[in-house]
Amino acid sequence: MKILIADDHQLFREGLRHILTLYVEASQIVEASSFAEVIEAGERESGIDLALLDLTMSGGPWPECLRKLRHLLPSPAHIVIVSDVADRSAVNLAIDLGASGFITKASSSQVFLAALNLVVAGGIYLPAEFADPGNQLVTATVEVPNTHLTPRQREILSQLKTGKSNREIATDLGLAEGTVKLHVTSILKALSVRSRTQAALLA
Repeated sequence: MKILIADDHQLFREGLRHILTLYVEASQIVEASSFAEVIEAGERESGIDLALLDLTMSGGPWPECLRKLRHLLPSPAHIVIVSDVADRSAVNLAIDLGASGFITKASSSQVFLAALNLVVAGGIYLPAEFADPGNQLVTATVEVPNTHLTPRQREILSQLKTGKSNREIATDLGLAEGTVKLHVTSILKALSVRSRTQAALLA
C-alpha cells in the first residue's frame, strides 16, 4: 500500500509511520504537515491507497481540503480522519465528504489497526460514541478481539515487557528455560506478531 500521513506534529507522524511499518504492508509512506502539502501530495503522487488526515493543520478549512483530496485520489483509495477533533458534526461531515473512517487520537494502536482493516475491507469505521443508530450511514464499531492466553503466558508476557531474557524469566518464575521458550513461541502466535519486541509493545 502507498499511504499518505498528514499531521502537523512530526512526533505523531513518526509514531504512525512506526506502527504502519510494523503491521501494514506499506510499499511507500508519504508525509504532509499542512493542508497545502496534502493537496500537493494528492496532485504529485500517483497510486495513493490510503490517506490518514488530521483536521487541525494550517491552511484550512479542512472540509475544503477533504473535498479536494477525495477528488484527487482514485476511487478505490480510502481517506481516514485521525484527529482529536471529535464532535458529532465533524464526524458526520467528514463521512459525507468521502472519508471512510474517523479515528480519535485517544484510540489505542490495536483499535487503530483494526479500524484500518475494516476500512480497507470496504467498511466505514466510527467510534462507538458517534455511531448513531438512526443514521443511514453504513457504520461499524471495532473491538479488539480478546487474546486467549493462559495465566502462565500472561505472567511471562508481563516479564517480556521489561526486556528480560528467557533465562532471566525462567529464573524468576522457577521454570526450565526450554519451557519459557515454548511459552514465548505460543505467545507470539497468539498475538499474531513476529518478535518479542512487538509482543512487548502490544503488552
